[in-house]
Amino acid sequence: MRHGTGTRRRHEEEGTRARATVHATSGRPLGDAHPRQEGPTDLRLVPAALAAWGTAALTLDGSSGWGTGLVAGCLVVACVLLSGRGRAMRGLGAGGRVPVAAVLLCVAAAAVSAGLHGADLRRGPVPALARQYATVTAEVQVTSDPRLTRPRITGDHAAPTAVVIGADVRRVETADGRVLATRAPVLLIVDARAGAHGSGVDDVHTGRPGSGGAASGPTTAVEGAARSPWLGLLPSTRVRVTARAAPALVGGDRVAAVLRVRDRGGPEVVGEASGTQRFAGRLRAGLREATDGLPADPRALLPGLVVGDTARITPELDEAFKETDLAHTLAVSGSNLTILLALLLGPPGLAQLAERRGPAPRLGVSLRATALLGAGLTLGFVVVCRPDPSVLRAAACGAVALLALATGRRRSLIPALATAVLLLVLYDPWLARSYGFLLSVLATGALLTLAPRWSLALRRRRVPPRLAEALAAAAAAQALCAPVVAVLSARVSLVAVPCNLLVEFAVAPATVLGFAALATAPLAMPVAKALAWCASWPAGWIADVARTGASLPGGGVDWPGSWTGAGLLALATVLLLRVGRRLLRHPWWCAVCAMVFVLAVVQPPPLTRVITGWPPPGWRLAMCAVFPVESTC
Repeated sequence: MRHGTGTRRRHEEEGTRARATVHATSGRPLGDAHPRQEGPTDLRLVPAALAAWGTAALTLDGSSGWGTGLVAGCLVVACVLLSGRGRAMRGLGAGGRVPVAAVLLCVAAAAVSAGLHGADLRRGPVPALARQYATVTAEVQVTSDPRLTRPRITGDHAAPTAVVIGADVRRVETADGRVLATRAPVLLIVDARAGAHGSGVDDVHTGRPGSGGAASGPTTAVEGAARSPWLGLLPSTRVRVTARAAPALVGGDRVAAVLRVRDRGGPEVVGEASGTQRFAGRLRAGLREATDGLPADPRALLPGLVVGDTARITPELDEAFKETDLAHTLAVSGSNLTILLALLLGPPGLAQLAERRGPAPRLGVSLRATALLGAGLTLGFVVVCRPDPSVLRAAACGAVALLALATGRRRSLIPALATAVLLLVLYDPWLARSYGFLLSVLATGALLTLAPRWSLALRRRRVPPRLAEALAAAAAAQALCAPVVAVLSARVSLVAVPCNLLVEFAVAPATVLGFAALATAPLAMPVAKALAWCASWPAGWIADVARTGASLPGGGVDWPGSWTGAGLLALATVLLLRVGRRLLRHPWWCAVCAMVFVLAVVQPPPLTRVITGWPPPGWRLAMCAVFPVESTC
């Protein structure tokens, strides 16, 4: 008891000192509204979440015997730990046994979930048919929005434009005429010219019914593909296809087979989409129609920013967003949900106070009712943006970030993030191998751990509070995510932090106005068009920042695209942070380093000519392409 009392007293003293620090640095006459937010961080759930994550990633394609042995071993050891039998077990104490047992139970649960999901790829007739490259007739249920791939040329092989659809095979006909019920995840690859003349399925780009007639006039392959009725299929729709099955090209993928559809008649729909998906489809189509009259960049960016619809994003714009590390704005992220829920709850830090703001308290809605409304809004967000793994990830991580803002208690945020990771990995173990999931967790963790400390350090050096928070958030997320991005792109962006700072103030109005246009489009299209026009200004600003940052000659450097390169970048980031911490004490050196950085990124031609001697004065360089050989003239 004395030991427990002393430990509790030390925690109270640490909390008192932390509260005093928060009050002193808050910049407010009465201190911070929630000084307890800087107390000791609770990390007890972190080992369990990481253990479940690693277990799911390793056991997805493992054998059933190995998985069963792992589960049995973890359960036996956990039971022994919880029972407390044995001298060694009693020596650990309850405080040591329970956390270890919890980790083992999470490992067992992750192994069971991963084993069941991995077995879906190996059982049933579909994998065997794929190994035989057989032609099959199957009934499949669409599970994702169709997307149009771009034509690619690799060596002497040209990959044509195709429609790619995620689906589950529900019934398959064998060669002897038998119909077998199954459930196997597959990837449909449809020749983009298949059914391009229309079959009555709604046009995905306009929301209008298909013409059903042949297209008039000459069209390119991409233009014809954009009118493919396969693009109008909604999730939960059932179609009957005749396709050639093939194994997945990449091992460890989450599909049991690839079905290549070659027919020209369009999809044969045997089961309509659910009412919820049809309603969500009408909302998405209404947003596309509301943005039809906008300039090219806002027209393409706004649906992606609001609901993750990137069908209109051009290759040039997509590449610009990747080079500036702004690609997260093209997909649904947790920040979208955070912005919407913040409108309901009011400003951060006031959600639990009597002085809380926002529509909910003005209408007299209680805290519990507000929480229910927030849950309903989250559910609607997931339905409209599709319950894909990326959207579920965004909803979970966005809810954690909102909890950080609304309650002002960072002590509970790391456990909440760990809980979200644990539940998502158990629900969908394939997320354990997803780079997007890893980036989301790293970014959210950076906002919860590093960003508050860095913001506090900047405010101590007389940086304005809002600027300090924005700079700390962008720098923290970039520091943790850059090594993973380098693995994916073999490139490190030097303008990522400035570009993210420049677009931060435009994301919220574009998102809010975009969702307002989405909601009003079915009721009043002129109002929706007006809202979309207002949203086009911040959306256009985001696109301009991406294009400008990508056009800078020193905007990025090539980097090894491997985990070794990621480790080197992480080490370089740590060294840079240590040097930067020392430089912050010397404002003049900071100004000199900033000037050198700007010159290195912009690379003005006169300075480049002085340093490199190229290009010589008066020279002009022209490139001409003479098919099939490129030459310089």
